[in-house]
Amino acid sequence: MKVEAQLYGDRRVFTVSAFNRGVAQWLTRLPTVWVEGELTELRRQQAWASVFFTLKDPADGACVPCAMPRGQFDALRLGLENGERVHVYGRPELWEAKAELRLRALSIERFGLGEHLAALESLKRRLAAEGLFEASRKRPLPRFPRRIGLVTGNDAAAKRDVVTAVTTRYPPARLLVAETLVQGARAAAAIVEALRAVCAEPEVDVVVLARGGGSFEDLLPFSDERLVRAVAACPVPVVSAVGHEQDAPLCDLAADARASTPTAAARLVVPDLDELRARLDRARDGLGRGARLTLERHRERLGRTHERLRRAPPLLLERRRAALERAGARLRALSPRATLGRGYAIVRRDGTLVRAAGAVAAGDAITVEVADGSFAARVE
Repeated sequence: MKVEAQLYGDRRVFTVSAFNRGVAQWLTRLPTVWVEGELTELRRQQAWASVFFTLKDPADGACVPCAMPRGQFDALRLGLENGERVHVYGRPELWEAKAELRLRALSIERFGLGEHLAALESLKRRLAAEGLFEASRKRPLPRFPRRIGLVTGNDAAAKRDVVTAVTTRYPPARLLVAETLVQGARAAAAIVEALRAVCAEPEVDVVVLARGGGSFEDLLPFSDERLVRAVAACPVPVVSAVGHEQDAPLCDLAADARASTPTAAARLVVPDLDELRARLDRARDGLGRGARLTLERHRERLGRTHERLRRAPPLLLERRRAALERAGARLRALSPRATLGRGYAIVRRDGTLVRAAGAVAAGDAITVEVADGSFAARVE
């Protein structure tokens, strides 16, 4: 479409749309070129027709926005991540609606790791070799922390998410919030100082290090060696909740626990009060049922014992009576009187048993005992 100006006397005036369209048409005359830079701010959505990203010059920070049709980007199957150095082949174009210059990417080739990413990989390997990321170093989080430290930026989002989630889940929780720089060259030192100050406060049992999402460069302070070592040396457990799920700063590896979002961090550091109450109710019901069952078992056992005790004396008496009768029968069988009952007699002379006929002489007085009594006699 031809760009035409409107005439006001001897003055030719272009509308904004005509001006933008004219510049956009002029840019189409420029050739396609290769541009080298670090891939940052990679953005894509399933509903978007294009993939958007930014190329950054690590030398001076100069940036150019880029766009590439999603089908072409996916067909390359490069698996690109923020921080990688790439070569992008494309041509400049102007988005007429807002007069924004960008590079229309036609192809991308991986050139190598960007300087930042290469430095991070080297630092990651070095710290891992020192054992700072070992799972054995991870400490369990306290079940009921007396006081929770929160180190975050002064932006409302991350702090609000943590505070809201903690107070909603566990209203008795006590929070100590330390706001600090979380972006820029001075952020790492500021975060380290805030972390040390929070840990020095009394009764702080766990610290949450939180920041909302951001670009690769925005999150670089959380991969700073000073901060990573401070997190590893922290006297209390640290929960790292930096960025989004796909972000992985080095402080995540040194922390005792990692949360994908600030809200998820709150779920890690405090229990759910409603759930605790429900568990207590279930435990109380279980204890009640257990006590009732135990009482019922003891009652039944006591009843059986009482019945046995009730029956025991008569049974014992009957057994003793039978034993006594058996003993009496044996005694009666062995008693001399039983012998007398069969017609025998016992003869005594002067109270001494007469065992032989020669033991007495004529005229001796003797006593004769029979079964039903005794009588006196004299020997003839």
